[in-house]
Amino acid sequence: MNEKCVIVLDESLPTGLIANTAAILGITLGAKLPGVVGNDVRDGDGNGHMGIIEFPVPILKASSEALGKLRLALYGSDYADVTTVDFTDIAQSCKTYDEFIDRIGAADELRYFGVAMCGAVKKVNRLTGSMALLR
Repeated sequence: MNEKCVIVLDESLPTGLIANTAAILGITLGAKLPGVVGNDVRDGDGNGHMGIIEFPVPILKASSEALGKLRLALYGSDYADVTTVDFTDIAQSCKTYDEFIDRIGAADELRYFGVAMCGAVKKVNRLTGSMALLR
């Protein structure tokens, strides 16, 4: 496989926000990459289970500052082919999507809670290879 997906989360967030951020990033990334989800399966008792992603997605940790730098790098032309999803302080604090649209459109500074990416292994590793797993 030539592609790699990772999720990088702000290590300073409380556990609940880390879980929420990971869930939102995973759902959005999955919607953008439907081909990575396997077929539905059946267990030994015949019960059905929806397909899941066909490969591991490491969850890495970074400082808030490092996440901002990572997101900025992903805006560069070298990474235009890397599917990127981010989740910010503004997104987390909005009650409706319309509020999110209004507030993000007026924002000039964002704090990133997490960034998910999927792209060529070499490109993803270049950006995240030195980051530790979130434990």
